[in-house]
Amino acid sequence: MGEKQYLCIDLKSFYASVECVERGLDPMTTNLVVADPERTSKTICLAVSPSLKARGVSGRARVFEIPESFDYIMAPPRMAKYVEYSANIYAIYLRYFSKDDIHVYSIDEAFMDVTNYLPLYDCTARELGERIRQEVLREVGIPATCGLGPNLYLAKLALDITAKHSPDFFGELDYDSFQATLWDHTPLTDFWHIGRGTERRLAELGIHTMGELALYPDMDRLYDVFGIDAEILIDHAWGYEPVRIADIKGYRAQTHSITNAQVLGCPYSFDDALLVVKEMADASCLDMVGKRVAAESVTLVVRYDRESASRPAGAYDPRDPRNYAADARGTIRFPEATNSRETILPLLVELFEDIVDRERLVHNLMLNFNNVAPEEEGQLSLFVDAERTAEERSRQEAILDIKRKFGKNSLLKGIDLMPQATQRDRNRQLGGHKSGE
Repeated sequence: MGEKQYLCIDLKSFYASVECVERGLDPMTTNLVVADPERTSKTICLAVSPSLKARGVSGRARVFEIPESFDYIMAPPRMAKYVEYSANIYAIYLRYFSKDDIHVYSIDEAFMDVTNYLPLYDCTARELGERIRQEVLREVGIPATCGLGPNLYLAKLALDITAKHSPDFFGELDYDSFQATLWDHTPLTDFWHIGRGTERRLAELGIHTMGELALYPDMDRLYDVFGIDAEILIDHAWGYEPVRIADIKGYRAQTHSITNAQVLGCPYSFDDALLVVKEMADASCLDMVGKRVAAESVTLVVRYDRESASRPAGAYDPRDPRNYAADARGTIRFPEATNSRETILPLLVELFEDIVDRERLVHNLMLNFNNVAPEEEGQLSLFVDAERTAEERSRQEAILDIKRKFGKNSLLKGIDLMPQATQRDRNRQLGGHKSGE
């Protein structure tokens, strides 16, 4: 296990750093937040520059939580720009490693298996990590943090925990140093794979540190509480991680789904939320036609404003989970696997009208198309109007061609122009945020 060496590189406050570089400013000393100024002061910042973090501002602070005495720049999100920067940095990684030895974990974080490259570059893994960090800083202007370990897990912890307390933003862990330095570390939520729910259930067993988890005397009890996840927790408590980059790249899911979800900008009535669901269904059907896949069913999840019956429309934060009431949830199966809007939309409207409370205001919607697989061309059901299906398919493909050539908002339906509609704005977004284009 110790023979492998992995680097995990994270781009510091990536979105904020990009905005600083674009303005010719130093990302490490400039006070800057990435947030949409068109939203309320309760909106969550997408990124906060390191200098503001050093002054106590959380990386996911709401705008109103930043002290008024702080002088800072507010930069609107530009997701397309961030994707461009990320691609340029990935190109730097490719100068050193094969893509088969790189796992892109997120837009600003990547793992590299550097084991077989050290003789080629005649250096240590740490020296190679430093060389790459300096190259990214010199060519792109983005500072980076780096973790080094004998497996993916320890490399990630070296990045997330050790490097944060290192003056040179470089962390290194092996099995011995992990036990020596992190077995007593708290909180447990600092560790990869442990969220608040897992931390709470561990605390109920009297486990508050990784050392206590590793040495817990009743392993059967752990499996009773956590099921198969207990195996992951026990391995991680000892610093073990058997999965390698090749395993990740070789993984193939048995089933696939397509999800379309959004948080509404204000509480929506039953009818207005239904309009948005229709828009979401239109967009998802087009997406499936473009990918030449079909779904067997769709799951609709609706969340309400917790106090929508008594609170004024503007007095809430749509991103605060405390404002969520119990979900309205339902699934409807199609007569056969399909991506046809004419088949899906009436069934989805029927499902919405059946499960959604007309008296409550809605602020979160999700459609999940289940068991998505490549469509079977040329095999039509006896119960399908072949001519009508062909006409719809031709129409959908024509719409896709226009949108690809002239932009997603070049062709809209009438409902997209309604005041409550969201699709025009969503067409200008990337990853749920403004693309900047």
